[in-house]
Amino acid sequence: MKRNWLATSALSSISAMVLMGSAFTAAQADPSQDLIDAAKKEGELTIIAVPHDWCLYGAVIDSFKAKYGLKLNELNPDGGSGDEVEAIKANKDNKGPQAPDVIDVGLAFGPSSKKEGLIQPYKVSTWDSIPDEQKDPEGYWYGDYYGVLAYEVNKDMIKNIPADWSDLLKPEYKGQVALDGDPRSSNESIQSVFASGLSSTSGDIDKAPDAGLQFFKKLNDAGNFVPIAGGASTLAQGTTPIVIRWDYLALGDRDTLAGNPDVAVVVPKTGIVAGVYVQAISAYAPHPNAAKLWMEHLYGDESQLTWLKGYCHPIRFNDLVKNGKVPADLMAKLPPADNYSKALFPTLEQIGKIKETITKQWDSVVGVNVKTN
Repeated sequence: MKRNWLATSALSSISAMVLMGSAFTAAQADPSQDLIDAAKKEGELTIIAVPHDWCLYGAVIDSFKAKYGLKLNELNPDGGSGDEVEAIKANKDNKGPQAPDVIDVGLAFGPSSKKEGLIQPYKVSTWDSIPDEQKDPEGYWYGDYYGVLAYEVNKDMIKNIPADWSDLLKPEYKGQVALDGDPRSSNESIQSVFASGLSSTSGDIDKAPDAGLQFFKKLNDAGNFVPIAGGASTLAQGTTPIVIRWDYLALGDRDTLAGNPDVAVVVPKTGIVAGVYVQAISAYAPHPNAAKLWMEHLYGDESQLTWLKGYCHPIRFNDLVKNGKVPADLMAKLPPADNYSKALFPTLEQIGKIKETITKQWDSVVGVNVKTN
């Protein structure tokens, strides 16, 4: 499934959220009339691996269909990034509805798809507001939304809410801190270990993996680390009162648990690490103009805010906040925006080095097995 690239468990509450009745005050980016006419002439668009309950994508899809009247073919909603790329390869000569026009994939698949000639460039009208570090300079792929690592805290059990990584070492958190998965195999947990090291080295990326291992060794030696993969159920039961996981999962749990227990979601002050997805148009898209119109729709303010209401931070989040386009009631549901502005988006090369160091040395340095469900 798509969500497995960023995390080890699914969003549980987004499907219960209703967006279509909400009014947005921000303006949608306006695609040219020529593009709209060309897309309508093609008549349809094919997307792939876009579950409706993921980042409130269902509302984004409904809005697109209502606005432009195109037929929308939806392939393999629960597919993963690899499935999307393989669908392009398998349908190079197919102009029918089984050939995806666009893909929404994990970061690693953007550059690799460009290298294989599977995607084509297109720069949306809001291009300049997408951070340079999160887009291909030629427009072959660009980030769409992301999550950052945060602390999901059972407030009924934890009275002093931790604000940063160093806080987790305090004696008051004995037997209370857990990862979401096994750091020898879970990307989410690997990045969590890295984030703790990034904090303790004051942002030194090269030293952070080793420092993160040492941090978790201290956490374990102090008796604070719980070797159980945490989630909503273990948090509610009190087995893992503090769980380190992607913010959108934690925020979803907060809604699902509905005060039983009361949940705090905290983005740490330092060592803030993000994981991002990217969009691209197939080089073999049967409906290239519809694909470009879809991109304009996704990167306009309305869809970006829809993703945010689904707790997936849109790639234009900092720009939206800066220009006062995020409604106050929506901001109130989120951790403070200031910390998100400091998030590090590791490069593919950095991710590879981080994974190698942490997976290979976890046993020898930390020496504890994390029990997963």
